[in-house]
Amino acid sequence: MPMLNVRIDERTAERLERLSTKNRRKKSSYIKEMLELYLEDFEDGISALERLNEKNAKYLNLDEVKGKIL
Repeated sequence: MPMLNVRIDERTAERLERLSTKNRRKKSSYIKEMLELYLEDFEDGISALERLNEKNAKYLNLDEVKGKIL
């Protein structure tokens, strides 16, 4: 498994340490979980922006959306 080293500020390190200690989980498990969630959200955001920037994109107003789903 690839390994990655990062530097974090003191406050973030303290927060991560408290969370890890309180829940008896490794800090690395929290970091992996948070990265996965963040990356998924970030990728979704990028995909949405790409769709918004498509030249032939069709946009629906609220009434059109309601008409299609109701």
